[in-house]
Amino acid sequence: MEKFYATGKIPGGFFKREGKPSDQGVLVSRIIDRSLRPLFPEGFRNEVQVVPMTFALDGVNPPDFLGVIASSAALTLSNIPFKGPVGAVRVCLVDGEYVVNPTVEEIAASKLSVLVSGTREGVTMIEGGASIVSEEEMVKAIETGYAVVLDIIKIQEDLRKLCGKEKVEVNLFLRPAEVDTAVRDFAGNKFKAALDVAGKQEKYKAIEAVYDEIKKHFKELEPDNALFAKQIKEAAHDLEYDLVREKLFADNMRVDGRKPGELRHLESEAGVLPMVHGSGLFTRGETQVLGVLTLGSKSDEQMVDTVDGQGSKRYMLHYNFPSFSVGEAGRVGPPGRREIGHGYLAERALEAVIPKVEDFPYTMRLVSEVLESNGSSSQATICACCLALMDGGVPIVAPVSGIAMGLMFNKEKNAYKILTDIQGLEDHYGDMDFKVAGTQTGITAFQLDIKMDAIDISILGEALDEAKKARLSILENMNAVLDKPRAEISSNAPKMTVIQGNPDLIKYLIGPGGKTIKKIVEETGAKIDIEDSGEIKILATDAKSAELAYKRVYAIVREVKVGEIVEDATVKK
Repeated sequence: MEKFYATGKIPGGFFKREGKPSDQGVLVSRIIDRSLRPLFPEGFRNEVQVVPMTFALDGVNPPDFLGVIASSAALTLSNIPFKGPVGAVRVCLVDGEYVVNPTVEEIAASKLSVLVSGTREGVTMIEGGASIVSEEEMVKAIETGYAVVLDIIKIQEDLRKLCGKEKVEVNLFLRPAEVDTAVRDFAGNKFKAALDVAGKQEKYKAIEAVYDEIKKHFKELEPDNALFAKQIKEAAHDLEYDLVREKLFADNMRVDGRKPGELRHLESEAGVLPMVHGSGLFTRGETQVLGVLTLGSKSDEQMVDTVDGQGSKRYMLHYNFPSFSVGEAGRVGPPGRREIGHGYLAERALEAVIPKVEDFPYTMRLVSEVLESNGSSSQATICACCLALMDGGVPIVAPVSGIAMGLMFNKEKNAYKILTDIQGLEDHYGDMDFKVAGTQTGITAFQLDIKMDAIDISILGEALDEAKKARLSILENMNAVLDKPRAEISSNAPKMTVIQGNPDLIKYLIGPGGKTIKKIVEETGAKIDIEDSGEIKILATDAKSAELAYKRVYAIVREVKVGEIVEDATVKK
């Protein structure tokens, strides 16, 4: 939880008390959650709430990774069963050097920023972004960070010896082995047939039908035993989990018939909507996302007021995941934690290729509409929004694509399979969701979630190599439709003209009480933004309005030369 008093500030706006978490607060809480969640014992059902709060913030050192450490320390010292401690650090690549726990300024100047969490067994979470770096540079950053993670774990272990509580014996909800055997004997072949059904909805209906058969069959055996019914349902779920994995390790085949490194069918389209400033449609299997671009002026920038300070954003990406995209009816309202997190990841992936304001003075808003989803909608968002940017004529550095990599681990055989382009069922039953985005030459964003206790860095290195192959294949598909930004922005987009005026003359453009500039805006219909440097940006929806506004503004702020004849002039001493 962010507290404004931590930086000696009072919250802005009408309400002077902290309310719901900011987007930044949500993102940090997700980092903490993903770092710790895999480490509770299987069968542990008690609710656990950890509330990290920022009490003091110096503005030099970011507090997010400290939230992970503090939360881990609280669980480690408590009597709650927990397979920690967890350490966390941030590593940045600054001027060719890896810097551990960098300052805010060093992060801003870095080529790569990665937050790494882990236990003694391996990595549990990764989050970060980059300005197009190689797989080797990223692995080196993870290795550098993990070495320090072990030191932080040692500190928590010493603290636990000093004042830790004895862990309580918790009644784990584990069922008798006979229940698993009975369910497998009755439904094993039925589940195998259902998992072989093609199509997400068709497969899910077939699986649901098997669950209904199981419920009906075992209810007849013990009709009034609620605990037995619950155990049967859980055994059926675990049987489905096992069969998905058995098929992969026995036949090297996934539930949809693909090999481990195989992509689903890809389709890319650009310019699919007629009236918007830019649009792209990206389809991967049964996941489809529409990306839409809107261009605006400086006055359209998003104002930001957090404990970290005030500012504005000229580039933003908003991710929407309506319930109809997964064939359900649900609430319609503000974005949830998942939507905020997915939107931020996609925004970060494209941020590395967004042009500087000097080269493209527009404000850019991207909106991702998930139309159907069967896994990896955040990475499809990156592809769709990249197409929208290029369709809108935004001069991005290079096209960007994203891919979600998975992992299934066989503990008995100590073997694993890395999966490319995971679908929903594999995300649910798999051990890893490793999202990687980048251009033809390097990585721009990444995010790792796991469901196992920890993962070895060497496996992550293999996954990155496979992700690169997939990323390049997706870019090839996108480039076949549009391989570079259009030469001009859309005819539907507002036209921007930039004038560098004399700063001393800006007061005459504004006029007493803003009278002059308001009159120009009213009569021309254009938007006019004025910088302290004397730079004036004129944004108009049509050429006539833009030309009229330009003439009116230029006449006021231009330098008049000696001997020049000026008509309709106002002379002031």
